[in-house]
Amino acid sequence: MFLPMASSDSRNSVETMQLQKLQALIAELEAGNEFYQSRLEQAGVTSSIGSLAEFSERMPFTSKMDLVWDREEFPPYGTNLTYPKENYSRFCQSSGTTRGPLPSLDTPESWSAMLDCWDRVFEAAGVTPDQTVFFAFSFGPFLGFWTAFESATRRGNLSIPGGGLGSQARLQAMAAHEAEVLCCTPTYALRLGEIFSEQKDPDFLSYRLKKIIVAGEPGGSLPEVRERLSEVWKGAEVFDHHGMTEVGPVTYEHPEKPLSLCVIEEAYFAEVIDRETHREVEPGQKGELVLTTLTRTACPLLRYRTGDLVQKSFFSAKGEPEPVFCLEGGILGRVDEMVVIRGVNVYPTAVEKIIRGFPEVAEFQVIQTTQQSMAELEIIIEPTGQAPSDLAERVAADLAAALTLRIPVKVAEAGSLPRFEFKSKRWVKQ
Repeated sequence: MFLPMASSDSRNSVETMQLQKLQALIAELEAGNEFYQSRLEQAGVTSSIGSLAEFSERMPFTSKMDLVWDREEFPPYGTNLTYPKENYSRFCQSSGTTRGPLPSLDTPESWSAMLDCWDRVFEAAGVTPDQTVFFAFSFGPFLGFWTAFESATRRGNLSIPGGGLGSQARLQAMAAHEAEVLCCTPTYALRLGEIFSEQKDPDFLSYRLKKIIVAGEPGGSLPEVRERLSEVWKGAEVFDHHGMTEVGPVTYEHPEKPLSLCVIEEAYFAEVIDRETHREVEPGQKGELVLTTLTRTACPLLRYRTGDLVQKSFFSAKGEPEPVFCLEGGILGRVDEMVVIRGVNVYPTAVEKIIRGFPEVAEFQVIQTTQQSMAELEIIIEPTGQAPSDLAERVAADLAAALTLRIPVKVAEAGSLPRFEFKSKRWVKQ
């Protein structure tokens, strides 16, 4: 059952639970978090805050640049630390900003709270403790890998790290250890599937992957990407998830609500705001996702503007007493990645959705240039084999129909475009 909207009355238990956690969090911040002490005082927000609505009305947003400036002024970790530094045992950092990676520290308690969130992701995907999980990530300071890996080991899963291995070696390890679940980005899952389909050994090809949990890019909830993944991996189920180093693991895909993401509401108070008015949008409308961490108290964020473009909705599942806050279609894109081409707003995810609808296209690249002070696009596609003579023409026609734009499309030689092991960089500015 899908609800077009849900009143506050229908979510009383969820909102009461979130308010209690928010009040406890604010009490911790009032006692020891220099970054938020003055912000809370100026906003008139205390641990006796009466409602989530009052909190949203009074508390200002936190932006990524607020965090960057804080770390630059008080290096290396800034002042958003609720407890003394000796209480912290975990270090991670974001993949980078214009001023470099953003470090983040956690206490054992906050780290454990994030592992609890990953438990929800695995449970929703139907991953059982007896299954072997392969993590095709490096051993860098990327929070998503470490939390996912440690959650799986804590659950009892045989967990195999693929850091330091090349793609062929990772694929061989997956087959040798009969990994049933793969965790990586959608881009890299496609790349591994591409290599898998090129194998000639009959014994190797008998290997079957059961589930793929993707994260790190918006493409995990695009039907075209999921169909391609399931095809190259011979029917494996695909589940999406998203999170970020600043806040932690945020969403899971409910088996009754495919192609969308449900917020882990015991850990996050989520809002979707209109970027112009900064007011909460109605169910069915799109806006920017804003998150308040409720359980990651060591380095919390209050009303953090994530930059993720989402569509707000609510979802009622069988056996669930109240509707769940849901992001229809997953992460639709990044609000700061939109480019205006001849008056048309174009998001990278919209372009990928169209191109992934062509099984003949193995990889693609978007070239963005500026001509006479105007942004222009050109798309290069790489065919899976011998390209049909009309492939570029058909891709261009679908782009024009969907975006009302004429975008030149060129065909590259097979194997000539770059492949990615982590987040893709298909959009190139020249």
